[in-house]
Amino acid sequence: MANKFSLHNFFGTSEEQYEDEEYYDEPVEQVSTPVRNKKVVSINSTRPSESSKISLFEPRIYSDVKEIATQLLNNRAIIVNFTQMDTGSAKRIVDFLNGTVYAIDGAIERVGDQIFLCTPHNYEVSGNLTDNLSHEQDNL
Repeated sequence: MANKFSLHNFFGTSEEQYEDEEYYDEPVEQVSTPVRNKKVVSINSTRPSESSKISLFEPRIYSDVKEIATQLLNNRAIIVNFTQMDTGSAKRIVDFLNGTVYAIDGAIERVGDQIFLCTPHNYEVSGNLTDNLSHEQDNL
C-alpha cells in the first residue's frame, strides 16, 4: 500500500503542493471616506402670502366682529378702531378677538387710544409703545 486514499489527494489539494508555492499578499486599498463638515442650516420661515394685507375696521355694532374674525382666520392682520363704539360693546369685541387670536396662535396688541392690532401667527410685531398706553388701558 504505497498511497493511502485521501480526499486531499483526490481533489488535488495536498499540503505538499502548498509548500512549493510562493505566497503573495495582495495590496489592500484603503478607502478613505471624505470628511464633510456638517453645515446644514434649518430655515423655518413661513413664506409670506402673495400679498400681505392689513385690514382696517371701525366697528359700530357688536355684530361687526364676525367680519373682523373672518379676516383673522384668513391670515390677515387687522387694526380695529373703537372710537365710534360705546365702551361696553368695545370690551365685548376685544374679548371675542382675544379668543380668536388665541385659537389661531396669533397676538393682539393695543397700539393707541381705543385702537388694537390683531395679527395671525405668521406676523411679527416688534417695538414698544410709550407708557401712556398703560394708563389708558385701564379705561378699556
